[in-house]
This record gives sequence, structure tokens and C-alpha cells, in this order.
Amino acid sequence: MVVLRMKRMGRIRRPFYRIGAMDKRSPRDGRVIENLGWYDPITTDDDKRYNLKAGRIHHWLSVGAQPSETVAAILKKHGIDPKPGPHHKDLVAEDAPVSAESAAE
Repeated sequence: MVVLRMKRMGRIRRPFYRIGAMDKRSPRDGRVIENLGWYDPITTDDDKRYNLKAGRIHHWLSVGAQPSETVAAILKKHGIDPKPGPHHKDLVAEDAPVSAESAAE
């Protein structure tokens, strides 16, 4: 299973995180499948706090990757919905069998 989570970088008392798509079994600072951006919690400039590749994040979410709680909060702040969108629910509803009672209405 693929998860979107943060990998700690930087030095002591100066954290810096890379956000990446990783295998769930890999260690926190282990091998990354794809880097999706970075997060710098120390900076005072809000424009330089996040750098996310929105298109690639949407791709990984669409193929079933699960964001960690922290990454989901960052995605929400950045305007990216960490859950499958409404189009996903519509596709599931269209594939569901139609009963005779609902077809008569």
C-alpha cells in the first residue's frame, strides 16, 4: 500500500520535511517512490512554507494512496482535498445495479 507522508530532513533543531509517496512498510526516512513537495515549518514567510506538486498528488490520491494525518492537514490548508472527490462517488453509484422499484420511478 502506498502512503503520502513526510520524510524528515535538515539538522538538529532545524527540521525540514519532504513529502513523498512511500511504501507503508518503509521506514520514515527510507526510500521514496516519488517526491511530491516539501514543507518548512520554521520559515516565517507563508509563501515559502509549502511547495507541493498538486498534479502528482492528485494522481497518487486517485490510484488509492492514503495520506498521513499530518499530510492530509497540509493538503487541506493548501486547497487539495485528501479524500476522493465527488466524481469518485458518482462512478461507484453508476456501477451499482438498479433495482426494479427504482427503475419504475
